Amino acid sequence: MDDTELRRQLETCHHQSYGWALHCCGRDRSEAEDVLQTAYLKVLDGRARFDGRSSFVTWLFGVIRRTAWDERRRRIVRFVRHAPPSDDVSLDTGGEKTDAAREVEGSERRALLERALGELSRRQREVLLLVFYHERTVEEAALILGIGVGSARTHYARGKERLRELLRNSEVRDEA
Repeated sequence: MDDTELRRQLETCHHQSYGWALHCCGRDRSEAEDVLQTAYLKVLDGRARFDGRSSFVTWLFGVIRRTAWDERRRRIVRFVRHAPPSDDVSLDTGGEKTDAAREVEGSERRALLERALGELSRRQREVLLLVFYHERTVEEAALILGIGVGSARTHYARGKERLRELLRNSEVRDEA
């Protein structure tokens, strides 16, 4: 793939890439921007090469995930050396809506879903986010996460069931 096509592909999937980088960085916008920039640089300077074994987006998500992991490891090393860690950034609640009641209800549902997702194992959460929010297949999620397809399918099925159970229990508690 030549440089022009590579840049076009990066531009085409930038919005999805940023969303995945946000997830990989614990919703820290600043860190996600840094990770995404570093991942793009790896792609553009040839340190990460697309070999065509998967779709471009699937491959790029893997590069972003590994870059986020490298950045997290560097941050831990800095912490160990007594550098202050970065503060957590709260989750974005989305754009403003005209109807205040709908905004509150949507905010409550998002918070409920975020809490329920937080109860899942890391792998289950990552597979579900890739499949539902980033519109990847389970097979693509497996490639991105560096796990087997069978394992990804298991995490997907168990994650969906656990999420359904958590959301159902949360609704029952809210009604009580």
